[in-house]
Amino acid sequence: MPVPARPVTLNVNGRAYTLHLEPRVTLLDALREYAGLMGTKKGCDRGQCGACTVLVEGRRINACLTLAVMHEGEAITTVEGLARNNALSPIQQAFVKHDAFQCGYCTPGQLCSATALLDEFRAGAASTVTANVRLRPPQLSDDEIRERMSGNLCRCGAYPNIVAAVRAVNDGTA
Repeated sequence: MPVPARPVTLNVNGRAYTLHLEPRVTLLDALREYAGLMGTKKGCDRGQCGACTVLVEGRRINACLTLAVMHEGEAITTVEGLARNNALSPIQQAFVKHDAFQCGYCTPGQLCSATALLDEFRAGAASTVTANVRLRPPQLSDDEIRERMSGNLCRCGAYPNIVAAVRAVNDGTA
């Protein structure tokens, strides 16, 4: 039996979108099919590829694995919201400079994930490759970057350039 749609207000990239959604609509489908924000990609639709990665309250999530109604009142950032005042964000600039994409399908998810990665590292969050998880990681090594980006797959294999782009932004050399 179908469940009737109800109004759901999502705060996406600083703008309120009031959408009429069934409770089972994923955040990914709400963004793409109802709000018209096509940057977030549907890859596997199973949370395995990371193409649908967005930021919710600054934390990266797979939009295909969560329901839109669960995120009312939370700040959602998609790839369209990373740039400010018609200027690319530092990570977007670094992806261009370091040629960190080929076909571009995974790039929106990679950019959102890299944005969160940099914020997490600056906040002192450890990863599974951090030598001592009780201490702030001393540096953002290539191993740290690869581990922290491991939820985002690139079928073209642009990984070395993605790592270089993230490292450049972290080092301030982007």
